Amino acid sequence: MIDHVSIAVSDLARSAIFYDAVLAPLDFTRLAEREGTIGFGKQYPEFWLNLRPGMEAVPDGTGIHICLRASSRDAVDAFHAAALTQGGRDAGAPADRQAQMTTYYGAFIRDQDGNKIEAVTFPR
Repeated sequence: MIDHVSIAVSDLARSAIFYDAVLAPLDFTRLAEREGTIGFGKQYPEFWLNLRPGMEAVPDGTGIHICLRASSRDAVDAFHAAALTQGGRDAGAPADRQAQMTTYYGAFIRDQDGNKIEAVTFPR
């Protein structure tokens, strides 16, 4: 089981504002702040931003992405909309998708540094 994930960002203040909005529909809030890092989560920090001044944007073709669980289709939609409003890019609009084992509803975004983040909910 994965305990937490971290992504590199070139501007911590900008990314914090972005992720405050993007992660709110997933019920994540800022739980920890230290110099150069901010942790978001529900009860403990599960998603970390780590400042990497001067880093180049992550290229679209890396294949790396992080997927976060959403409680509903509405939460996925709100995640995607917030990302676009805050200056992120669409990397896959909210839609029903077919995975290996089941269908799901998900959306993909890229933040200002090119990190690819997905929100997903599964049928009940």
